[in-house]
Amino acid sequence: MPYLCFVLKLEMPAVRELLTREEIQAPEAPSDEPAMATGETTPELLDACCRLVDLLNSPQDIPFLSGLIQREIIYRILRGPEGARLRSIATLGDHNHRTAKAIAWVKANFAKPLRVEDLANIAGMGVSTLHHHFRALTAMSPLQYQKQLRLQAARERMLMDGLDAASAAFEVGYESATQFNREYSRLFGQPPMRDIRALRSPGAPRLESIGNQQSVS
Repeated sequence: MPYLCFVLKLEMPAVRELLTREEIQAPEAPSDEPAMATGETTPELLDACCRLVDLLNSPQDIPFLSGLIQREIIYRILRGPEGARLRSIATLGDHNHRTAKAIAWVKANFAKPLRVEDLANIAGMGVSTLHHHFRALTAMSPLQYQKQLRLQAARERMLMDGLDAASAAFEVGYESATQFNREYSRLFGQPPMRDIRALRSPGAPRLESIGNQQSVS
């Protein structure tokens, strides 16, 4: 079924600048808040997003208006239920910035062997410190995060490109097809090819791909 995906990378300097305004009182996010969340948009936020997309029809207006609309979008988010989360992201300390580098490395190299000691060196942190901050940002350890990326990428390759389970497993970095089948079943609830047949059946949930990650809705 056709659908529209809208992704906007928020510029943290702009977020921090707006947070200095007295009229924006985004509270601190609680420490036990989950690493990821979804929520309903407001009519005002949706309107701003639609106006940003509509600029594609008038490219001459993009240089002047896109920045203004993006600032409005940031404002709407900060004033909404996810304002505390965005405030927390914008005011992260040095440890979290270093952890973000480690997360980006795993996403770009998920098919390669991963040694947490090497990842800690990339982040310029100790292993235990990396584990703590990595889990705080992703709700997973580095190895669990890598495993999810591998399994999701393999699922996409089987569904979209018709690879068999063994070929998909080796392509994403698994050395054992048996281990791949076991971990795939644990994550998705059934063996690889049975899962792919179910996804291809009429009325099956839609697989949405975002970079190296997917979700089923």
